[in-house]
Amino acid sequence: MALFQYFPNNYIWNLSVNIALESGGRIGEIEDMCRPLLDAAARGEDAGTGAFLAQWVAMADKLVGLAEEDEARGRAFSAGAKLQRASLYYITAERMQGHGHPGRAETFAKGQNAFRKGTGLARENCTRVEIPFGDSFIPALFTHAEGVEGPAPCVLYVNGLDSCKELLFWSWLPHALAKRGISTLCIDQPGTGEALRANNLYATHETERWATPVFDYLAARPDVIADRIGMVGISLGGYFTPRAVAFEPRFASGAVWGANHDWREVQQKRLKREGENPVPHYWGHVRWVFGAQDMDDFLAKAEGMHLNGVLDRIKVPFLVTHGAKDRQIALDYAHQTYDQLVNSPRRELKIFTEREGGVEHVGADNMSFGRDYIADWFADTLGGRLG
Repeated sequence: MALFQYFPNNYIWNLSVNIALESGGRIGEIEDMCRPLLDAAARGEDAGTGAFLAQWVAMADKLVGLAEEDEARGRAFSAGAKLQRASLYYITAERMQGHGHPGRAETFAKGQNAFRKGTGLARENCTRVEIPFGDSFIPALFTHAEGVEGPAPCVLYVNGLDSCKELLFWSWLPHALAKRGISTLCIDQPGTGEALRANNLYATHETERWATPVFDYLAARPDVIADRIGMVGISLGGYFTPRAVAFEPRFASGAVWGANHDWREVQQKRLKREGENPVPHYWGHVRWVFGAQDMDDFLAKAEGMHLNGVLDRIKVPFLVTHGAKDRQIALDYAHQTYDQLVNSPRRELKIFTEREGGVEHVGADNMSFGRDYIADWFADTLGGRLG
């Protein structure tokens, strides 16, 4: 098993711990939060999530207090670093809760506030933008290319089922792309993060409904080269991104961090307890994401979540990556996506093996290999720097 196994026989809780570690969590703080949770974790993936919330929020609250002390002394960088970790812990705690769980909305708000203030104090290369979408907006974070005079290539970076734009930022892919002379826009598309929680925007299998307006926004920015915009998605973004690139031909390049060729079929397997779920309270979560009234409504909405008959529309370079030991989404789906990219002038399949690491779902065991490979891919295909 490649994941750090803090909680014996509890994949979902371990996944959250690994994501937090890969996103900038500190091992001593992880230990302090998780040690009291060992008994709760042993009761299964759903039963003790309230206790998880309490421990992680307590640590985040403490860090907010310590940041206030730093700020009072004029130590903005130190305060910003603590607030960003606080935000990470709030977001991790909130992500583990069932829809409507007491304290979930308050924790989400705390995470958003800590992120905004923390990135500001730390002077991170991160600017919040709001992209008009219908009578609402899609929240996003823009990271500027480094060392570029004038407009630069840009990559649209999208969530999976249960991630958010802040976790995308902390995957450090925007930082890797910036070093290569490429900007990044991390978004909370409908069904994820702030778009779902604050704006009540629900997921749809027709990715182009929101991807095309976001592309239009990027193409209109004076600091973006409109014909050098790529797109990448993580986890369920492995469905959303190929669908978007297929139906929005102006994208110049695409990549997936974890293939998700037939998510409709994955739901049938999960009903049979085949493979691991990404979050506790899974079926309540997916009904919320899709705005479904009940299971029948959700399964009907999920029916369109597959890429068969779609990928031959893609006529730009496309990269498919996948972990060899992904326990959520079978490796075979990566081969299906790659095999159907018949009209891509440059298609590539990269499977991360034990030789390097990143073998778990979206490299949760070690995200550095996927991050660097994808950043290099876009430097190659959009015209960035490799060194």
